[in-house]
Amino acid sequence: MQQHRKVLALFAMCLLCIAATAQAAPAPQPAKSGTELEEAIEANVEAQDYQEETTAVRAQIVKGEPAALIASGTGDISTTGPCQEELDQWCAAVKPGEGRLANCLGGELAVEGQAGHKGAKISDACKKELTGFKIDRSTNINMDIPLAKACKADAEKHCANKYENYGILGCLREQYEDLSAACKEEVFKRQAEAANDWRTDKELNEACQADVKSSCPDAKPEAGEVQECLASHRPLLSWDCQEQLFRQEVENAEDLRLSVRLFRACLADKKKFCADVPPGNARAKECLEDNREKPGFTSQCKEEVEKMMADRATDFRLDPKLRQLCADDIQDVCGYERDSMDTVVGYDARVIQCLQDYREEIHSPACAARVVKIMEYASSDIRFDVPLAEACFEDRQEFCANVPPGSARVIRCLQDRRQELSYECKATLFDQEVRMAENIDFQFPMKKACSQDIQAFCKDVQHGHAKIIRCLEENLEQPTFNATCKAEIQKHAANAATDYRLNYRLSIACHDTIMNKCADACTSTSIDQPCGGTVLRCLTEKLDEITDAECKKEVFYFIKMEVRDFRNDVILAEACRADVETYCKNAPAGEAKVHECLRTNLDKISDACRKEEISLSVLQASNTELMPNIANACKAERAAHCADVRPGKARVFMCLLAHIESADYRPGCRDQLSSQQQRRIQDWRLDYDLRQACKDDVPKVCTGARAEEDKATGAILKCLVSNVDSVSSSCARETGRAARNALTFYQPKAPVTDVCDSDVASLCLSSQGLKSMSVGQVRACLAKEVAAKAAPPEAAASLTTEEAKAARGARRRRAQEEGAPASKLSPGCDALVRLAEPGDVYAHYNTAMSAAAVSTQIKAMEQRLGLKEGTLTPKEAGVGMLTLTGWSAALGVLSLIAVVLGGAILGYWKYKGYDKMTAYTRVSKADRASSSTS
Repeated sequence: MQQHRKVLALFAMCLLCIAATAQAAPAPQPAKSGTELEEAIEANVEAQDYQEETTAVRAQIVKGEPAALIASGTGDISTTGPCQEELDQWCAAVKPGEGRLANCLGGELAVEGQAGHKGAKISDACKKELTGFKIDRSTNINMDIPLAKACKADAEKHCANKYENYGILGCLREQYEDLSAACKEEVFKRQAEAANDWRTDKELNEACQADVKSSCPDAKPEAGEVQECLASHRPLLSWDCQEQLFRQEVENAEDLRLSVRLFRACLADKKKFCADVPPGNARAKECLEDNREKPGFTSQCKEEVEKMMADRATDFRLDPKLRQLCADDIQDVCGYERDSMDTVVGYDARVIQCLQDYREEIHSPACAARVVKIMEYASSDIRFDVPLAEACFEDRQEFCANVPPGSARVIRCLQDRRQELSYECKATLFDQEVRMAENIDFQFPMKKACSQDIQAFCKDVQHGHAKIIRCLEENLEQPTFNATCKAEIQKHAANAATDYRLNYRLSIACHDTIMNKCADACTSTSIDQPCGGTVLRCLTEKLDEITDAECKKEVFYFIKMEVRDFRNDVILAEACRADVETYCKNAPAGEAKVHECLRTNLDKISDACRKEEISLSVLQASNTELMPNIANACKAERAAHCADVRPGKARVFMCLLAHIESADYRPGCRDQLSSQQQRRIQDWRLDYDLRQACKDDVPKVCTGARAEEDKATGAILKCLVSNVDSVSSSCARETGRAARNALTFYQPKAPVTDVCDSDVASLCLSSQGLKSMSVGQVRACLAKEVAAKAAPPEAAASLTTEEAKAARGARRRRAQEEGAPASKLSPGCDALVRLAEPGDVYAHYNTAMSAAAVSTQIKAMEQRLGLKEGTLTPKEAGVGMLTLTGWSAALGVLSLIAVVLGGAILGYWKYKGYDKMTAYTRVSKADRASSSTS
């Protein structure tokens, strides 16, 4: 019973306490809005003026959040509290209410925070009062009368039922671009307050209180110091704090004024370089970025701008411009990467990397331009290239710690130490190099060094697809070309030669060809190990097999780059490294000078280097465009005599050689042609037609001579001349032609023609009292000493090897039977001249000719012109023998000449494609260009 009485007594006391409390508390005020609220505020302002007690006012302007008691009944700081003196001093003319006094004191605080400020300061008590007011106001939009009034309609439109997660103000910040002008202005003011003092950001305050105490206890709340401190301790923060910190960073990225530290550091630079740039949409930030390298830009601002750029590179959401311009493309192209990111904790570069990797699929030109800009920044500073910076963090500390960031210096440092890098760093570096090969805008040092040359030679060339780089390469030998730019172009080309994937144009054009013909050429199994030029070597060796016109064009261009600079052939460069150092140290790397030097010392250099140089020489021999000396020296001669000759298969060279005795040939061109012809005699592989015709005969007939093949002694051609009766008719024909050219360009002690040295001295030089003879004179002199009665070797072009042997023997016997005068030449020289000379016209007239011989000549013409058999004659030519003598033989020869000329004209028409044209067919320039082969 006693216990029951105690319980009843306690219950009674509780009831009395509740009753007393209810009696003491003021009755709840109805929520006010509109006119009623304004009248209540006005009454409280008047009461403050008379220092009378104010009445509590509950406001609910925005329905989305609960009604709230407004500060001092006015929605402003009290005029009779800790800030009374400050208000009297600075804000006497400001009408109290709706936060106007708080704004006035906030302005004075901003002035006080400026460097060098002198004068009275706001007391700590007042500062605390002001901060408390702003913190309270941030918890409910209905406590912030100006914000609630300006954004009432916007809140109802955009934020219905969203306040439960992050409040109406958070919703308005998220919908900032869609807000009315008045609402935007007020929201921005609250963002500025929160950027300066983290406590006035409700969500950040709630999420990070414990983290601030543990990680940033000494950071000042103002001037954004706490946010900066939290960012530096990001991995240690709680998940919620990281999330809210990143959210504020994303919101503040829109405007320079919201980046407190950046704004303060760059205020003077903003006025100097970006005075006319309006705020918002990160425009002022971008202006500062573009001007940061200009003279007069302060180091403090540059440091803060680049820190901001480094942070922005970590997540597309921190780049307002990218986020806005690429919204649709991010959804379409990189939707998976975006959706798999960690909510809003941030610092995930996957979307940015995706946009770079798939930039060719981006639909919006504005988005594509922004992605190019981001890649341009990344190429200039490793801090703006997140994957590379992360992969090479330790390597940078080990190898490039003393290299300052910017101007691609750190990236260059890593490239120079490539072989020492960790696997991850090396692989990422190569991957980025492949990505950056597409545009000179991504080659920062080159673009900077070549700005004047781009303007001078390539100003109308479109950026992208390596077009500017190609333009600069093609103008590299211009007299006014900048030396620094030239060095950068050469460095880029040498690096691109280490792997076909670094050659953007070739890798795109030849993708399918590489898969079909060179799939096994690269032995590297990982991306960190470039192929070392093996795929490029495969393509060059199979140039004649490539059917894709664009690929063939790019491979041919690469060969030209190899010829120009030995470093562009990494396999050759490695094989010849020691030889270049020994014999060609002073030869300039470009202009084919090193190749020229190595070939001058061909008998001294290492076997590996000699093999590489010979292989390149053989490749060059097929096209004068790959012979810089001849191409430059004979430019006018080619235009005059060989303009319509299609390049390739040594056609242009043979044309130039055929006209070498023309009066308009300059000595420089003659000298270059003569020099190349001497090399062709020394190495039969440099004679394209001879090599093609005799490639099967040489291994059979000249086995012993092949040991001398790489020594440039002319042993193979000597062997073919000596064994001409043992080779195929086509090889015999080309051997005769090669012998004829050797005699045309006769030089004493030269291979092949050295058998005639004594004859030339006694019969040609001594008889005319000369010390030397010009091109063709020795051959003419020796030919006079030979009575050539036999039909030319070409007449047997279609015979089998055995038939050719028999025909050549028969011609020799006929010449003896018909009383050919005895030759004054030595036997070896006589044989060489007879092989080289087809005989004179008189002999042709008196040689028995048959329908079979005419058919043979025409078939040979068809082969030379590339026509199908039977184009000039019926396939079933008559086989009956018709003997022609005297004038009938002459008419036969004239008829043959007419047929040949007709065939040549038809061949020319077929070459030009006129035979496929109708009266109304038009062939465009593009069609012609695509059908031609460089």
